[in-house]
Amino acid sequence: MRSCVGLVLLMVTVAAAREPRLGYVYPAGGQRGTSFSAVVGGADLNDPVAVLFVGGGVQAAVLAQARQVTPEEQRDLRDRLGRLQAKLRDGMRLTAEERAQVDAIKSTLTAFGRRLSNPSLGEFITLRVTIAADATVGRHEVRLLTRAGLTNPRAFWVGDLPEYRKPDWKDVPMGRDSMAAANDADPAPVDVTPPLVLNGQLSPGCVDHYRFAARAGQRLTVAVKARDLIPYIADAVPGWLQATATLYDPAGREVAHADNYLFRPDPVLGYQIPADGTYRLDLRDSLYRGREDFVYRVTLGELPFVTGAFPAGGRLGQPTTVRLDGWNLPANPVDWQPLAQAPGLQSWQAWPQANELPMQADALPELDEREPNDTPDQARSVSLPAMVNGRLDAPGDWDCFAVEGRAGQALVAEVYGRRLDSPIDSVLRLRDPTGQLIAANDDRDDQAAGLQTHHADSYLMLTLPVTGRYTLELGDAQQAGGPAWRYRLRLSAPRPDFELRVTPSSLTMRGGANVPVTAFAQRRDGFDGDIALTLVDAPRGCAVTGAVIPSGQDRVTFTVSAPTQVWPEPFGLRIAGRAVIAGHQTSRAAVPADNQTQAFSYRHLVPAQDLLAAVVGRSRPDARMQLASDEPVLLRAGGSARVGVVLPLPPALGNVAFELLEPPAGVSVATLSPSMLTLSAEAGRCPVGWLGNLIVLVSAEQRQPAGGPPIPDDKLRVPLGALPAIAVEIVR
Repeated sequence: MRSCVGLVLLMVTVAAAREPRLGYVYPAGGQRGTSFSAVVGGADLNDPVAVLFVGGGVQAAVLAQARQVTPEEQRDLRDRLGRLQAKLRDGMRLTAEERAQVDAIKSTLTAFGRRLSNPSLGEFITLRVTIAADATVGRHEVRLLTRAGLTNPRAFWVGDLPEYRKPDWKDVPMGRDSMAAANDADPAPVDVTPPLVLNGQLSPGCVDHYRFAARAGQRLTVAVKARDLIPYIADAVPGWLQATATLYDPAGREVAHADNYLFRPDPVLGYQIPADGTYRLDLRDSLYRGREDFVYRVTLGELPFVTGAFPAGGRLGQPTTVRLDGWNLPANPVDWQPLAQAPGLQSWQAWPQANELPMQADALPELDEREPNDTPDQARSVSLPAMVNGRLDAPGDWDCFAVEGRAGQALVAEVYGRRLDSPIDSVLRLRDPTGQLIAANDDRDDQAAGLQTHHADSYLMLTLPVTGRYTLELGDAQQAGGPAWRYRLRLSAPRPDFELRVTPSSLTMRGGANVPVTAFAQRRDGFDGDIALTLVDAPRGCAVTGAVIPSGQDRVTFTVSAPTQVWPEPFGLRIAGRAVIAGHQTSRAAVPADNQTQAFSYRHLVPAQDLLAAVVGRSRPDARMQLASDEPVLLRAGGSARVGVVLPLPPALGNVAFELLEPPAGVSVATLSPSMLTLSAEAGRCPVGWLGNLIVLVSAEQRQPAGGPPIPDDKLRVPLGALPAIAVEIVR
C-alpha cells in the first residue's frame, strides 16, 4: 500500500450507523507547497476521525463539521425565531441567552437554510489541507474515516501551477424569502493570470467567466477535469458533469468551443492566439445543470498537451521511439520505456505538466501498417504472431492484412484503440482463402476498462476451418478516420489469461466480523478455469472464505474476516488471484474498484489506487461468527437445507434475524434460531446448476433496559455483519 498520511486520529468506537458516503471534495486538488481550506460533502459523515490521502505528501486536519438543516428543522427554527421576535415586538427585553439563540438561528438558516440540489450531499467537513513542496505530482485519492466507517475515495490532484478557487457553494446564503441559493447565474468575470488551475462548482443555470491577457502567437491549452474527478453521478443524466468551455476574443466574439475531447466528455481546447488582448473563458454545464458535486478543475495556459502517440505502445523490455501529436511539445519524437513486466495497459506522462496517455505493452514482435492496403488484393502479409501499429488515415479507410493459416489453428485478432484514447470505433472482418466472410466483430465489453462508456474495441477468436491465406479487414464502424484514428492490432494464437477487479475499494470492518467483497474476472482468450483468491501479506486475523471464482463464471462474492485486535489506523489489503493455465500456476493482482452506476442504469468498475480497510471496533476472539461446517451446501430445487451457525451474542442482544444479500432468483432464507437457518430454493425460479456463495447478513435487537429510557423502535435492530460465505450448489 502507498503511504497514507494526514491522519487526525481519535478514539474509534462501534457505531450502528449507515456507511458514510463521500460525494465530492472541493477544491479537488492544489499546488505543491501550499495550505488551504477544502470541503468534503456527502452523507453520514458524522464524527470525522481521520482524513486519508493516498499518494504521499498531503496532510489534512479537520476544522469543522456541519450539515444541511432539514425542512422540518427549518420550520422549528423559524417558529422559535418568530416567538423570540414576537417578544421584542411586544416591548419585552430578551435575556442574553435568548439574544444568543436569535443570532444562532439566523446564522444557521442563512448558512444552511437553502434547499440542496441533492439531499445525499447534506453533510460537510471543512479541512485544512497542506501539500508538501515535494509531494507526488498527479492523481491522489482522499477518503474520510468517521466513527461509522470509511468512505469511498474521491480524486485529488496535486500540481505545480498556481491555483484559483471560487468560494465554496455551501457558503452561499439562501435567497431572501426563498430556500434557493442566492447564486448569481451570470457572475462578473474573474481576472486571472495563466498559467494556472481554475477550481469551481457549477450551480443551476450558472456560467463562470474568467478573463486573462494573452499574446499573439501563444498556443493556449484549456483542459477540463470534471468527469475525471467524479466519473459517475447515479441520478444525473448524463451521469456526470458535462462541462463546456467557450473562448471569446477581445471583441466578445466566440472563437473556440468544446464540449468534449474526442470521445471523452471532458473538453479540451487548443487555440492559437491571433492578436494581443484580453480574452474570456466561459465554463458551464451543457444542460445548465448545477449542484454541489459539479466540481471542475481547468488547466489554462501555454502548456504542453499530447493528443496522441504513434505507435501507441511497444515491446516489453525495449525502449520505443514514439512520435507525438499535440501542441507546445518540448521535444518530438521521444523514447517510451514500458514499465510493466507483463502485457497490458499503462499510463505515461511524457513531461511534467503534460497530460497522461494510455500505452500498451506486449511481448510480441512489432511491425507498422503500410499503405496502400485498402483492399484484400493489397493486403499486407503478416507473420504470426505480431503486434501491428496502424491508423485509419482518412474517412472510409480500411486496412487489410493477410495471414497464412492451417486448418484447426486457433487465431485471435484484438484491436486496442478506444482503450488507448483513440476515437476509432473498430470493426474486424475475417475472410477465408475463397474470400468468404467467416467472422466479424464490432464491439466487445471489457470490464477492466471501467471508465469506458462505449466499449468500441473489436475482438475475434476462432478456429480456422481450412489451410490457406486469410484476409483480415480493419475499419471504423462510423466510416470515420484521420491521423488520430490510431490502433494496435494483436494477431496471435490464444493467450489464456485473466484480470481481476475487487469491490468496494473501502471496507469498514468491525473487529472479528466478516464483510462481503465481490471479485470480477475479465477472462482473456478463452480461459475458463477456477480462480482462487488470496490475501497477500494481510494483517494477522484477516482471512477469506468462499474466495473462488468458479469455472465459467465471471464473479463471486466472498467474505473477508477482520482482525479481532484494535487497529488504530486504516490499513491496506492486497488480493491476488491464482489459476492453473496451460499447466502453469499464474498469479494476477486484483485492482481495487468501486461498482458505480451512471444515469440510473449502467454499471462500471471504476478503479481505485488502493483497497483500504478500517476496523471500527473490537471483539473477543471467541465472538467471531462462524459456520458449524465448512462443507458446501447442496440445495435442491423445490427443497431446503439447514445450515448451523456459531453466533455468540452478548446478553443485551436477542431476536436474531438472517437476510440474504443479492441471492439468485427463487432462493430465500428463514431464521430457525440464533444457531440455525434454513435455505430454500423455489422450483421453477431458482437457477439449477448455479454454483457460488450465499452471503447472509445478521442482525439482532437490543433488549429494552429495565428502568431506563426506552430504545426507539428505529434504533432497536443492530446490524452484526455477515456470516462467512456459504458455498452452495443448486441441483435438481
